[in-house]
Amino acid sequence: MGEMGKVIEVADELVDPVVIGPEAYISAEFAKAERDKLWRSHWLQAGRTEDIPNVGDYITYDIADDSVIITRSAPDTILAFHNVCPHRGRKLIDTPAGKRNARGNKTNIICGFHAWTFNLEGKCTFIEHQDDWQGVLTEERTSLGKVAVGEWGGFLWVNIDSNAGPLREYLEPAATMLDPFQLENMRCRWRKWVIFECNWKVAMEAFCETYHVPGTHPEFMEFGQFRGWGRNQGKHSNIGYDAPKGQEEDAAKLRLGTGDPRLSTAEMQNFTWENANTNTTRTLVDVANRLADELPEGTPAPEVSKYWLTTARKIDEERGVVWPTVDPSHTAQSGTSWQIFPNQQIGHAVNNMLCYQARPYGDNPDMCIFEGAVYELYPEGEAPATEWEYTKPEDWPPVLQQDFQNMAAVQKGMKNAHWRGAQPNPYMERTVASLHYNLAKVIGMGGPRKIGE
Repeated sequence: MGEMGKVIEVADELVDPVVIGPEAYISAEFAKAERDKLWRSHWLQAGRTEDIPNVGDYITYDIADDSVIITRSAPDTILAFHNVCPHRGRKLIDTPAGKRNARGNKTNIICGFHAWTFNLEGKCTFIEHQDDWQGVLTEERTSLGKVAVGEWGGFLWVNIDSNAGPLREYLEPAATMLDPFQLENMRCRWRKWVIFECNWKVAMEAFCETYHVPGTHPEFMEFGQFRGWGRNQGKHSNIGYDAPKGQEEDAAKLRLGTGDPRLSTAEMQNFTWENANTNTTRTLVDVANRLADELPEGTPAPEVSKYWLTTARKIDEERGVVWPTVDPSHTAQSGTSWQIFPNQQIGHAVNNMLCYQARPYGDNPDMCIFEGAVYELYPEGEAPATEWEYTKPEDWPPVLQQDFQNMAAVQKGMKNAHWRGAQPNPYMERTVASLHYNLAKVIGMGGPRKIGE
């Protein structure tokens, strides 16, 4: 293995081979630095806008030692507060046992310790025997601490830093590249979470590159072998596939198979639906299964692709599901998913998306909270009601179980005395190096280093 050399100082150097030291994944000191300098200073995706449609609706979001309450305080106003009582420090809203977070509706928030009461604007409205404090309990001292909150793409974002900059500015260039896909119109088909035995970065890195597909998911190689890429995009990164000229739209998630595209596309769609339950919809699967009957043998791949997507789009539109129209060149440039620094992945398409997130579990660098959610377009009022479901690793879709096996084995392997750090592929896994490059700028340690310099 090459020795660790000069620290990467500018993003342009991420095209070079680098090594990332073991401490980034297994060090308790590193995890503490992330708590203090990362999680308390960056925008984090905390939920969906449709989770709180009515005044008084709320959800909570926990990150390391911090907890946040997000509530709709008025029809057009969403506020967020620290989930802690200013009196004696009790957590105001507890997470029910076995749940990812708390969710409900309240006209006010009452502390379970001494019944201090707060309205939906975070102001304290009741303190028993308040006169005992001799007039020093000002509104500033008794109100809930505010947390920055914003909306984009149908997601709710929070930032514990009271001096947080604008959310939209933070999300660029991802926001501009993803806006045409109208993610805010999608609704959840399923959402699962699990407490898992690996560092949160190991979990995120398992899904932020395509280099692992031949080794981890060899079944998919029967349906196409496009070369994948990963690119740094400022704080963020994205991944995608190189596609043949004239098939730029095939660089997206909704792409054809190889061989006779009428048959292989159906095989790929059925396999994906049954074994991953992601990255497609029932309409796409059903239309793919009709391709062999409705198109003659020998139909060129671009024509199969156009017929498949056009027909599926038309069928969906007839049932009240309207796909956005995105230029193929933009689709190719946007890739198949974006990694929003530090811990959110959005795998986008014109009619569905797959999202992952990983967070630390307590202060243990060997554990994380991992979650996945699949969204798609539904007719108005017909989206299913979903809750976060705790799902054991062996009960997730089979393809994701393959990833879980790697995640657990990687965390154990990283503690081997001989292992001296990760060496990501500079082209296909540049997103891994990008994550650590940006993380090092925040916490001041653990940055990728060039190999052999």
